[in-house]
Amino acid sequence: MNKNASLAFDYSEEVRLRAEDQARVAALRQSPHLLKRLLLLITLIGPGILVMIADNDAGGVITYAQTGATYGIGFFVPALIIGGVIAYVVQEMTVRLGAVTHRGHAEMIWGRYGAFWGWFSLIDLVIANLLTLITEFIGITVGMSVFGVPPLLSALGGIVVDAGILLVLRYRSWERVSLWIAAGNLVFVPLALMAHPDWQAVALSFSHWTVPGGITAAFIFVVLANFGTTIAPWMLFFQQSSVVDKGLTVQDVRHGQIDTALGSLMMVLVAIAIVVLTGTVAYGHPGAAQYDIQQIIRLMGERLGPTGQSLFALGLVEAGTIAAIALTASTSWAMGEAFHWPKSINLPWRKAWRFYVPGLASAVIAAAIVLIPHAPLGFLNLTVQVLASIFMPAALLFLLLLLNDREIMGQYVNRRWQNISAIVIVALLVGLNGLYGLSVVFPKVF
Repeated sequence: MNKNASLAFDYSEEVRLRAEDQARVAALRQSPHLLKRLLLLITLIGPGILVMIADNDAGGVITYAQTGATYGIGFFVPALIIGGVIAYVVQEMTVRLGAVTHRGHAEMIWGRYGAFWGWFSLIDLVIANLLTLITEFIGITVGMSVFGVPPLLSALGGIVVDAGILLVLRYRSWERVSLWIAAGNLVFVPLALMAHPDWQAVALSFSHWTVPGGITAAFIFVVLANFGTTIAPWMLFFQQSSVVDKGLTVQDVRHGQIDTALGSLMMVLVAIAIVVLTGTVAYGHPGAAQYDIQQIIRLMGERLGPTGQSLFALGLVEAGTIAAIALTASTSWAMGEAFHWPKSINLPWRKAWRFYVPGLASAVIAAAIVLIPHAPLGFLNLTVQVLASIFMPAALLFLLLLLNDREIMGQYVNRRWQNISAIVIVALLVGLNGLYGLSVVFPKVF
């Protein structure tokens, strides 16, 4: 079989398997029974919850933990709610774009704006994904070290789980298994309750929104890191490709919006729980501002006992694992879409090895970097989140252009309030990036 015939075969397989999923959804949609309607909702949810929970990745957990330890809960609890709203506004656009066009984000950029901007967005994504994967393996190795597992075995275990789920399961099963893993992210909620936080202080944070220590270069850096872990370029590519691979259509847009809203709520709940947890356990203690994630884990053991320490470590491992699964899929989808390779998790790896190799290769490279002795893991984590916020404005501009293209979106183009919201988000990120740049160039001003 020649190359073109092989590609055509792979594409026909993608179409056939996706059509089977769409037929099952259509049958559920036609049923008037309430139980079938509920089953339809359960069937259609997935991409939104996955992208939002995976956004609470190991890097996010570490960032939120360092934020709570350094600044407490006064500023960042309300800020995280705003971040959740921003994430929903951005990700809802990818739902509509994927359901209307049946094309992934990379494929749309290459097809609509040509190779130059296609390469620009692809290189942006691949670099950002690789850097973010480094933080996932930081979380996995640091979390497993609590149980005495050497970093090498932890990293290998993470790669094996990621590869096993991606290579063995077709999309529907891959999504369900990933959702079960993602559910482990909720472990941080009971941990926050175990810390017995001052709920009055949490409530007062909304009426007395102040910055402990004032606005400094370090504070701007942490704010950027928090935005970088709330919205990131990989999320656009992941959710749109996931919507396409799942086979959602314009009839499913409403369910996709519900899915994304549920994911946003879960993301914000967990993020707030982590900040409240470390803001209670670590903030105000000597050296709190210098705590790295390993010191915070040790403090969990001192304040919450072995159970609290173990649960926090498991949550960190889960966060790294689910995000690694999402990030490798995101890279593989984007590469497949850009180069017209097979681009579906539905396809067996023997027929679609070019699809699976880029994502898994990036995971292996990231794991190898984490294993470098004496690497500054805590600083590296925050830096990665800041870089994500720097990359995000360009990714958002492409998204906005596509969502306002009536030729491809028809009646599903952005409404005025959605465009205004997106422009405000871009302006906010550009403004924060500018402030951070000024703080680096003129440190005495801040």
